Amino acid sequence: MNTKTIINILAALLSLLGLTMLIPAGISWEYGEHDMIAFLQSSAISLIIGVPLWVVSRKSHSLTNKDGFIIVTFGWVLTAIAGALPFYLSDVLPTITDAFFESMSGVTTTGATIIGNPTTLPHLPNGIESLPKGILFWRSFIQWIGGMGIIVFTIAILPLLGVGGVQLFKAEVPGPVADKIRPRVRETAKVLWIVYVGITFAEFLALGLAGMPWFDAICHAFTTMPTGGFSTKNASIAYYDSSTIHYIIVFFMFLAGVNFTLHFRALSGNVKSYFRDKEFLTFLSIAVFVTFAIFLSMVAKAGEWTHIGFRDSLFQTVSILTTTGFGTADYELWAFFAQFLLLVLMFIGGMGGSTGGGMKIVRVMLIVKYTALETRRMLHARAIIPIRIGHRYISGDVIRNTVGFFLFYIFIFGFTTLILASMNLDLESAIGASASALGNIGPALGEFGPTDNYALLPTLGKWLLSFCMLLGRLEIFTVMVLFSRTFWK
Repeated sequence: MNTKTIINILAALLSLLGLTMLIPAGISWEYGEHDMIAFLQSSAISLIIGVPLWVVSRKSHSLTNKDGFIIVTFGWVLTAIAGALPFYLSDVLPTITDAFFESMSGVTTTGATIIGNPTTLPHLPNGIESLPKGILFWRSFIQWIGGMGIIVFTIAILPLLGVGGVQLFKAEVPGPVADKIRPRVRETAKVLWIVYVGITFAEFLALGLAGMPWFDAICHAFTTMPTGGFSTKNASIAYYDSSTIHYIIVFFMFLAGVNFTLHFRALSGNVKSYFRDKEFLTFLSIAVFVTFAIFLSMVAKAGEWTHIGFRDSLFQTVSILTTTGFGTADYELWAFFAQFLLLVLMFIGGMGGSTGGGMKIVRVMLIVKYTALETRRMLHARAIIPIRIGHRYISGDVIRNTVGFFLFYIFIFGFTTLILASMNLDLESAIGASASALGNIGPALGEFGPTDNYALLPTLGKWLLSFCMLLGRLEIFTVMVLFSRTFWK
């Protein structure tokens, strides 16, 4: 284990985070709000710890796969700790547990929040809308940098981390297969971030021109592209009574749930690559089918066809499928059939290589194909039947990894649900919170629905869900391998 190299990269990451805290400090100063001091203190703490450690560990060595797992996992934990400092030092969230939960929810792009309306925090009578502008921006910003990946972000802008970048890229990039757009990892990271920044800026302009205040527009653009879901309003997107704004966010949520490699190819002139990709077609089909299924259930319950009903059906389907978690309606008032479909979507998630969470479309496709294959082998035991997605043959290693991931995912979901139920939570709330945290969704069911928050969750439950958020964001194996005895031998 290259301890010096690990410290060097984590110290550089902490120093970088300290510098970014000056941005919300400037916003707080512009609005004359009290949280500016908290951001300056947080920045100073991060830089005082990070810079000296970075300087003394500069003579580093190449990374191994083992180093990559450690750096990525502890990099995310370190970012959550640093991100919690402004929440805690500004007294917005008075306990370390709440501050860490909010920060971990942000950097893992989950969107589950302690703050809401009605609120249990007396100093925030209007919930989220009582927060100072600097804190609102910081909540959005940590989701944005966590969306494409903090480590990929670091590789893209710090050339000194180019050595050993492959190990970091494989450990951090979402999906069962880490695609490199360019031969060099640093170039791949830069391309991904250029696309990411470009689409974010396009959404910012679209929302601003559609009538959303510019500050809200940048915050929502920062939380749409990472499929995060933090909003500047208690009612989330339902606050904006504008179909134009709703459809703009639907469009960009859908883009965020698509493999960013396809976006790069489309921007390079190969737009047809979307419709030649089987995973994309499956993703699109699921979104269309569930939207109309939910809409028809609403029509059957209300007895009338309305544009608002269709719009809400489309919005919530795309929001949950991409694991963004924005809301325009309280789906707990919908038919149980519609709620069940949304619960299923929480497990599926977006495409591999997107910023979405969940198990990913490609994994679900592989599991279905593998199940069908094993059924055929019962009749033809000696047959060699390869599994293919589109024109691409899937190797046995990827299939085994996918099956292992699926079993791990279901086991962790069941175990988390059991622990939450033991805390006297009703079964609906326990199931919803577990699926939401592990899938990086945000809103759940029961006590943690789209109009509720996680403030009343017991302290142990908050730490447990924080860990599940980390597991979900880093695809489980990256974290769980650290608990293996073999890893430390």
